[in-house]
Amino acid sequence: MKTLPILFPNKRIKKKELVYVALFSQMLFFSISPLNVWSKEDHDHEHERSEQHALHHEEGDHDEHEHEHEHEGLEDHDGGHGHDHGAHAEEDEHRHGEANSSRIEDSMAKQVGIVTSMASSQELHQTITVYGAIVSAPEQLSHVRARFEGMVKSVKVTLGDRVKTSDVLAEIESNESLKTYAIRSPIAGRIVQRHANTGEVTKDQVLFSIANFDTVWAELRVYPAQQSSVTEGQSVHVQASNASVESTVDHIVPSMESPYLVARVELANNNHGLSPGSMVEAHVETGRFSVPLAVVKDAVQTLGGRQGVFVKAGDEYRFTPLVLGRSDDHFYEVIDGLEANSHYVSENSYLVKADIEKSEAGHEH
Repeated sequence: MKTLPILFPNKRIKKKELVYVALFSQMLFFSISPLNVWSKEDHDHEHERSEQHALHHEEGDHDEHEHEHEHEGLEDHDGGHGHDHGAHAEEDEHRHGEANSSRIEDSMAKQVGIVTSMASSQELHQTITVYGAIVSAPEQLSHVRARFEGMVKSVKVTLGDRVKTSDVLAEIESNESLKTYAIRSPIAGRIVQRHANTGEVTKDQVLFSIANFDTVWAELRVYPAQQSSVTEGQSVHVQASNASVESTVDHIVPSMESPYLVARVELANNNHGLSPGSMVEAHVETGRFSVPLAVVKDAVQTLGGRQGVFVKAGDEYRFTPLVLGRSDDHFYEVIDGLEANSHYVSENSYLVKADIEKSEAGHEH
């Protein structure tokens, strides 16, 4: 080792001392090496941090520049399409107006049964609804027996025949006098039962039943909550399955075993559309009032969640939303949305609605 004389220039080094010096040199070398390594690593880390900081700063500037560029791009995009939004809104409004209307030629409207009426003032009738049944009056049903017991000599009528008052029904030979006498009809009507045949003995049985259904009665149940609103003389509209009749309340009588009153209404039944035992619905008029503007109930349709009618202008039928008020069985009061004397679809308005909805479905596809 040539470095040792330099460290100890004035001393003669012995062999044993040389060993110690060598060990000391190695220890000194290893103690200094970590310092150099640490300094190098520390320097490398510092350099790395500097590079990262510079890179981060550069990326931040780049992102900020891109953000500003994107912001400007969005402003340019919005500015460029602002007019388009307005145009789309106008177009949508125009389409919405078209979507709520339909064009139907007058000849076609007449062919399918579309009918218009003029909106005007109306008298509305407030009613309450009651239910009941059709019965025959006691005086309109007669059960005929033989006045004197005997043998039936002849029968002049059969089941279903119409008879007048005093028409001969049968001839009976009396057991006491052996004379023949006639049994006559006490009322006009129709033979609904027959229990007499030639050669039979009459005894005390009913031979004929005669009913007159030219007039029948409706017996309507009026419950406690309705009783203050129903009085004799009120107008009433009675509806059965195959007939509808206007009349008035003739009598109000208590029911012997039930909590309701019975309103009796005489009904003309010339066409025999009302049969005893049939159930009926009746609307008893409780008040009436006039309104300045009204439309037929059947004319009102719902379109887009709004109620309204189809107003006719030329061959165009446009849906017009309405604000509706009071109503009766036939009309709605119009509060707002329609001018007097407007022509609107009063019959088969559902056909116009169906045509509009069909057109909308076609546009969606």
